[in-house]
Amino acid sequence: MYRIGTGFDIHKLKRGKKLIIGGVEIPSDVGFDAHSDGDIFFHALTDALLGAVGHGDIGQLFPDTDSRWKNADSSVFLKEASRIIKEKGYSIVNIDGFIILQKPKILPYREKIIQNTAGILNINKDRIFIKGKTYEKLGELGEGKAGIAQVVVLLKKEENR
Repeated sequence: MYRIGTGFDIHKLKRGKKLIIGGVEIPSDVGFDAHSDGDIFFHALTDALLGAVGHGDIGQLFPDTDSRWKNADSSVFLKEASRIIKEKGYSIVNIDGFIILQKPKILPYREKIIQNTAGILNINKDRIFIKGKTYEKLGELGEGKAGIAQVVVLLKKEENR
């Protein structure tokens, strides 16, 4: 049996914050304004994994009203989502995502983001692909005021489960 999950995240960009995507700190004069580290890719991926197995969402498990998650490293959220899908007997077939950010370009950091994500999820990196997109200078995204990530995952029920 297969399950598909989708995840989406958006955060405003703010001066003085670190820009972290896929657990990788990217040099920038702005970063995501969020309760945690604001990692839009890990947030979208966490939601995709949780949604695929019907186990709530990132806001339920890690609410921004809980001080424990203030400035939290988003890999914590991803690790918990991974634990939950494994507990339910599923494994990751593949992950496909895109990151919309006017600047900086994602391509120079894509391989490191993929490797980092594969390491956290304990899967082969060839199961993950990420595309970087701009918003062609349209609206607030195009003006560099925010970033978006969207992710789709395919899970497979492990045999004997």
